[in-house]
Amino acid sequence: MSFEITRTIQDEKVNFKHPSPRFFEAIGGEEGMQKLMYRFYDIIYESDIHNFFPQDREEFDKVKVKNSKFFIQVCGGPKVYEDESGGMDLDEYMIRVHDDFTIDENARIEWLGCMRKALEEQEIDEEIKEDFWNYVEAFSKLTVNKFRNLQSFNPYH
Repeated sequence: MSFEITRTIQDEKVNFKHPSPRFFEAIGGEEGMQKLMYRFYDIIYESDIHNFFPQDREEFDKVKVKNSKFFIQVCGGPKVYEDESGGMDLDEYMIRVHDDFTIDENARIEWLGCMRKALEEQEIDEEIKEDFWNYVEAFSKLTVNKFRNLQSFNPYH
């Protein structure tokens, strides 16, 4: 599987669709999704973008729990995240949460690299993984809020 990363272009409309519920089922439901996301955030904690997250381990663990709920719901699981969003559209809420941070394309690529590592460890059908990857790759573009003129684009820096 290639886990392709495409460049975010300022003001370009981003089209995405939520992953198929097949991913939620294949990963092992809520428990499997939680394991995947906890592994992902453990990779994040050791990455170049760890500074976007609380450095206190207890506070960081709260982020893992909260964001796992988002992905559980987005992937077709039970509606365990709705209370967090205060009634706002789930996708819009998750985008707005990132407004407090300056996120550029390099940070996005680092985030996706962490997700790639976590997904590569999963022993599920590649087509199902790819469906989830296509969602996070496209959706992550909506969190980028700092643009600069990149001379070259290397998603695998």
